Amino acid sequence: MASASKDLTQGRPAKLLLTFALPMMVGSAFQQMYTMVDAAIIGRFMGVQALAAVGAGDWFQWLVLSLMIGCAQGFAIIPSQRFGARDREGLRKSAATAIVMTVVLAVLLTGMILPAVRPVLRLMDTDTAIFEQSAAYVSVLFCGIVIVASYNMLASLLRAIGNSRDPLIAMVIGACVNIGLDLLFVPVLHWGVAGAAAATVLGQGCACLYTLLRVLREPVLKFTAGDWKPDRNLIGQNFRLGVPMALQNAVIGVGGMAVQQVVNGFGYVFVAGFTAANKLWGLMELAAINYGYAISSYTGQNLGAGRFDRIRSGVRTGAVLGLITGAAVGGVMILTGRFLVGLFLASEDPAVVQSAVNVAYEYLVVMCAPLIVLYLLYVYRSALQGSGDTAAPFLSALLELIVRITVVHTLPAVLGQMGIFLAEPLAWLSADVILVPAYFLRMRHLRKQKRLA
Repeated sequence: MASASKDLTQGRPAKLLLTFALPMMVGSAFQQMYTMVDAAIIGRFMGVQALAAVGAGDWFQWLVLSLMIGCAQGFAIIPSQRFGARDREGLRKSAATAIVMTVVLAVLLTGMILPAVRPVLRLMDTDTAIFEQSAAYVSVLFCGIVIVASYNMLASLLRAIGNSRDPLIAMVIGACVNIGLDLLFVPVLHWGVAGAAAATVLGQGCACLYTLLRVLREPVLKFTAGDWKPDRNLIGQNFRLGVPMALQNAVIGVGGMAVQQVVNGFGYVFVAGFTAANKLWGLMELAAINYGYAISSYTGQNLGAGRFDRIRSGVRTGAVLGLITGAAVGGVMILTGRFLVGLFLASEDPAVVQSAVNVAYEYLVVMCAPLIVLYLLYVYRSALQGSGDTAAPFLSALLELIVRITVVHTLPAVLGQMGIFLAEPLAWLSADVILVPAYFLRMRHLRKQKRLA
């Protein structure tokens, strides 16, 4: 199979960003599909309580897994810049260092986090009626931390060299395996929520294996023995880029856990509705995430090539695409949301289902109406990260944390459940207040550096 790497330093930005992002969007759609199938199978075959058990630990899962995802994305910045600069030896060495660092950190994180599952779920006020199921689901998922981290590192490396095709194929493979195993483990073998979690881990394992094979077969990543030798300079650079991105995700995750703690206090019916809406959340931000990946790789390659004019035009194009896509996705989800959330919910008591659907749809509308704010967040945050600035995104994540915690601990007393729903849109808006000006300041700084060079 021929190389699918792509040079993003030549050609029209709009065409490059769309052709790079669209395969990733399809892949993400498959990823979201199997997440939704997980929830639908659990909700339909096991009921509202089981769905609530899965949702009660959602933000905890996101916090832990996103630590490694953030590291992987940060570790891929240098390979992207080396590829843009046509430095093949630097590309291989930085890629090898990134892979080793990711695996080592993932193993360490797994050993630390598994004993903490039950204490954290108690800290989050998880309902006793769903506690054991929630602990089982989260524990099985965390057994796959190394797999999730490795897949994201390998996929990030492929995207760094302009290859968005193979991460798509990997996601399709993972989705098909996951859905097939879901249907076997839950309704046939009756393994419950732990079976659904196991299906997810095994599906991700297949995706990881495929990306590994593709990385090893990329001509520009033909590793030599010398590429794997520890390089203190590269390790230090990766930590400087990866740790702020991991901490940025961690800060967002802590804010989400603060929200989840308040949500858990409203009872399992409310938690089930909240979870059903969140399972559609992946579809809502799907295009935003992948525009972000495209812009990060585009910015990194063009920075390595010294093409600052192309960075400006590309980010401007990305912002326009984000505004259009965010408005379209938000509108479609508002129109179809009530039907969609109903697919996740089943119970012997129709009143319980209706209450959960009402919660889910109201939350969905509150998130969809200002969705363009989230899309701009991804555009400007990714542009900053691709340019090597991880400080401003981290500061924006800190502000998100402050806003989320403040909102969920104050507004519900006045607005009830609406106070919880508003936490997300207000957090996005606060992040944009930092990211947009920071991007323009960053570009001014880079142009000044170029003039002085």
